[in-house]
Amino acid sequence: MPSFVDSTVKDIDGRLRELRDELSRLEAARTALTGGRRRPGRPRATAATRTTRPRSTRARTTRRTAAAPRKRASTRRGGNTRAAQTLSLVQQRPGITIPQIAEAMKIQPNYLYRVLPRLASEGQVRRDGQGWHPAS
Repeated sequence: MPSFVDSTVKDIDGRLRELRDELSRLEAARTALTGGRRRPGRPRATAATRTTRPRSTRARTTRRTAAAPRKRASTRRGGNTRAAQTLSLVQQRPGITIPQIAEAMKIQPNYLYRVLPRLASEGQVRRDGQGWHPAS
């Protein structure tokens, strides 16, 4: 029975790898066809979806209360680990998108919108549509 489970798990993992590769190819094709017009994020509100309540003219301010002290810089991990992980994923899966990288790393994607352009300026990756590829 355990050998059946092990072989089934291997089959599922193999199929997931195939599907991820196909997803990357389809996203790259979609981007090529649309010219990268679709952007992730919240769609613009139309007149029908806007709420009727008036917006406040005063900006909200938050009062800073006594918060816990920040961690000292010496406790941080050094070595650019997120950038190294990101570069590794881009090399393993060319055409990978930022949301896919974030999902693989189990982090929020907003951090990657800073990391990947920096890696691109260093010449380690390049962007093609929404996907990222290792620099050749």
